[in-house]
Amino acid sequence: MGVSAPAPAPGRLVVVRHADTDWSASGRHTGRTDIPLNAAGRERAAALGPRLAAGRYAAVWSSPLSRARETARLAGFDPVLHDELMEWDYGEYEGLTTAEIVASRPGWELFRDGCPGGEDAVGVGARVDALLARLPPAGDVLAFSHGHLLRVLIARWLTLPPADGRLIALAPGGIGTLGHEHGHHVLTSLG
Repeated sequence: MGVSAPAPAPGRLVVVRHADTDWSASGRHTGRTDIPLNAAGRERAAALGPRLAAGRYAAVWSSPLSRARETARLAGFDPVLHDELMEWDYGEYEGLTTAEIVASRPGWELFRDGCPGGEDAVGVGARVDALLARLPPAGDVLAFSHGHLLRVLIARWLTLPPADGRLIALAPGGIGTLGHEHGHHVLTSLG
């Protein structure tokens, strides 16, 4: 996979990582298991509303998994669902912590090694590229998704290889703004 990403769209892409779940709080790899928000997550998701309300969005998108959809709903949005925004498929590592994986596979690193029976960074990058190619020609897009998927999405926006998502982190309930400056894709805020 090359490092070029889709041509810049005139608008921004505002990305939101779903709020807390019991598995995210315990460091478990939560890919396709549909874990709901916990009480802290529901509170954090509702607090996102005022931070996002000032935006004017041409589209609001979400992963179909309930933790992302519920984050969007509690923040005051009714998103269109996109399978491309689903979290990394962790395959055999679903529900395990990094420490548990490394105990049986020393030196394992998600972005370099991927997951047996699941996805690798290149596959996640291909999904993200397909989504970026569908951005509307004008206006901002708000997208609710998951931690590792968003790390790859931000890397691809910046025209970096998917594995460079390892250099980016976004906490549960975190917001990132991706835009343009002088004809380049840029990360304008992350927090």
